[in-house]
Amino acid sequence: MQKQAAKKNERVEEVFDLFLKHMQEFLKEAKLNHEEYTNFVKWADRLGQAGELPLFADVFLETHVLQAMYTKMPGTQPSLLGPYFIEGSPYIEKEPGKPHVLTQRPNEPGEVLYFSGNVSNTAGKPLANTRVEMWQNDNSAKYSAFDSDAPRYNLRGHFYTDENGDFTVKTIVPVPYSIPTEGPTGEFLNYLDQHSMRPAHLHIMFEAEGHDTLITQVFFEGDKWLESDVAEGVREELVTKLEDKGDHKKASLNFVMRPK
Repeated sequence: MQKQAAKKNERVEEVFDLFLKHMQEFLKEAKLNHEEYTNFVKWADRLGQAGELPLFADVFLETHVLQAMYTKMPGTQPSLLGPYFIEGSPYIEKEPGKPHVLTQRPNEPGEVLYFSGNVSNTAGKPLANTRVEMWQNDNSAKYSAFDSDAPRYNLRGHFYTDENGDFTVKTIVPVPYSIPTEGPTGEFLNYLDQHSMRPAHLHIMFEAEGHDTLITQVFFEGDKWLESDVAEGVREELVTKLEDKGDHKKASLNFVMRPK
């Protein structure tokens, strides 16, 4: 049987033509020689073989894509999805009058954190029943399902805002961490003489009917890596304060979603 020809994708052609146009301009400005180009191709091949392409794109490219798309738009600024998101997180139920509790091990190491927020849209309407997905690293700076021996969905889960668009979740305070440096990504950092650290942060994804999905992060005042985040994912409006309440920390931030 004759194989059916693939249907032409005009959008792919349009984007590729633009890529070539600007790549030619870049090559003229950078004055790359053939040896440098060949070294880049070999390095990119190692990046792919090491499975680090998503990591490299998330850390060094995604933030610039997001800034180009959203900086001048209303609503909360997005930040990186990052390479540590996984599908299928558990639904977190809660007892009346108590916060949601992010999935965790018994006596999970780390400082207890109560994080609260409100979700509304750009018209100021509270968004009830918004799906809130959270994930973060543990007190050893590792993410479950990747470089940790914790259960697959440790410190991961999803829940929904109440009738006023509010939520509170009990978790632990995240910690700063280094992106992987053993492979081609680390080699690239060495070329730049660049550190590999990210400030402590919570990952949050919001989904509400009739609104664009908001993927963002929450950072904390006083973190030494805020101004030099290797991924450049920090946005001023995403930085909040950790309040010391004795036996736990408390923090809050409100979020504004864009209607479709």
